[in-house]
Amino acid sequence: MNTYTAQVDAVAGSLGLSALVGIVPLVAFFIALVGLKRSAWVSGLIALTTAIVVAVLAFGMPVDLALLSATQGAVFGLFPIVWIVVMALWFYQVTVAAGRFEDMRSIFDTIGGGDVRIQAILIAFCFGGLLEALAGFGAPVAITATMILAIGLKPLKTAVVVLIANTAPVAFGAVATPITTAGKLTGLDPAHIGAVVGHQAPLFAFVVPFLLLVLIDGVKGLKQAWPAALVIGLCFAVAQWWCATYFAYELTDVVAAIAGVVGAVILLRFWKPRGAAEAKQRLGIEEVETVTDLTPARVWMAMLPYVLVVVVFGIAKLWTLGVNVPQWLASTDVHVPWPGLDGRLLSAATGEPITGTVYNFTWLSSPGTLLLITGLLVTVIYTVFNGNGRFHMTIAKGLHEIWACMYKMRFSALTIMLVLALAYVMNFSGQTLAIGSFVAGLGAAFAFFSPVLGWVGTAVTGSDTSANALFSNLQQTAAETAGLDPNLMVAANTTGGVVGKMISPQSLAIAATAVSMPGQESTIFKKVLPWSIGMLIVLCALVFLQSNVLAWMLPPQ
Repeated sequence: MNTYTAQVDAVAGSLGLSALVGIVPLVAFFIALVGLKRSAWVSGLIALTTAIVVAVLAFGMPVDLALLSATQGAVFGLFPIVWIVVMALWFYQVTVAAGRFEDMRSIFDTIGGGDVRIQAILIAFCFGGLLEALAGFGAPVAITATMILAIGLKPLKTAVVVLIANTAPVAFGAVATPITTAGKLTGLDPAHIGAVVGHQAPLFAFVVPFLLLVLIDGVKGLKQAWPAALVIGLCFAVAQWWCATYFAYELTDVVAAIAGVVGAVILLRFWKPRGAAEAKQRLGIEEVETVTDLTPARVWMAMLPYVLVVVVFGIAKLWTLGVNVPQWLASTDVHVPWPGLDGRLLSAATGEPITGTVYNFTWLSSPGTLLLITGLLVTVIYTVFNGNGRFHMTIAKGLHEIWACMYKMRFSALTIMLVLALAYVMNFSGQTLAIGSFVAGLGAAFAFFSPVLGWVGTAVTGSDTSANALFSNLQQTAAETAGLDPNLMVAANTTGGVVGKMISPQSLAIAATAVSMPGQESTIFKKVLPWSIGMLIVLCALVFLQSNVLAWMLPPQ
């Protein structure tokens, strides 16, 4: 059978021309999505078709290999990526179906001590981070927006607050799916990429609560309630750094969100914010719903799912006493040489077959499967302990929610599969390699601009996962060619998406709908754009410094 070797100068023997032609599928994707306003899955299909045509006609890749590359990417997109996302959403839906979500909402209202500013931070930042960890894909913005509206904030202010709050958690969203995707596509260790992100995102995690205070109640609010912002931001940031570096990167947002809440609870036992009543008057809040029957037992049952998910993931990732659980789970992975593709793509450097054509079916070790196991445990517990009939949950009801989540995510799943298929075609044909080699001509300066790719990718697609699927290989290639750390550049792509999420059309539309401002996305966009650009500039400077003078602050490999 015929073989194929990707060349960086496949088009007329020119690296520049090859890179220019190689970027055409990405341009097609952005034009279809932004210019023609096509849906994400249609844009993905257009881009995939374009990539296959470019691979065959411009880069000389045999048609069958181009098509087979797309199938491997699509299957990888389906499992484990879509599997993780659906299970994360289902895990959250179990709490909703059981009626326990309202208790979780009430917990955050109560913890705020009657100060709507602190309540809003806890809901938008901490609970939003928890939702981002488990559901992602717009759920945190939609859910926290409705909760904050309920405590009295105005619609436009609410939309801006939830969008900016949904920054630092994004990189580790949906059980760190963006990082897992980047690791799978590049062959780099996703745990190390997560650790590097854990040395970037906490900077924003620490600062965001202060920004939220200013957005909610101006400088006066900052002066009166800054200790709460300090404690919540510091606890969240430190926990995010620790979990990403030393525990399990998939659980980073869960641990960080819980740490932020615990920090607030402890603080409010010894300190009370000034001007809470005055702030309500300034904000025009007349009445706030209070909770009178939230018992300790109900608080525990509302928190139980998140405790269990930490325990299950902790065992799966770290338990080595008696039985090495991580090693045993890895041994269950099924390695499938992709039919018709494996052995036919050769490395230009060695002439040997590349290893990326082996598909790993992580049926048991996947974070999605671990979420399924945890969700089933929660379903059984909620079925048995139903609060004397107050909460209604059955195993059948819980299982039905799986199908409901699959149906709800059908177009998002299709988009993910198409974007991953696009990434595989571009990677295997050499298009990404050509672009990356050309961009690497920036040399050390590439480190400064690296986060911009993730920012643009997430701003356009609305997904940090999609941005990593599009650009992680490009980042890796450019870094290796320029003599930079590929882990740092791939992590920069991920963190760039963190500050780009708030200006994505998807996020803006969700926020506008949630606060009853349909058709006013542009108004919200104008409010959040300066914050997004400002954070991006700070991130670019941080990554550039981490590539040289601040290299000491990165985790060792």
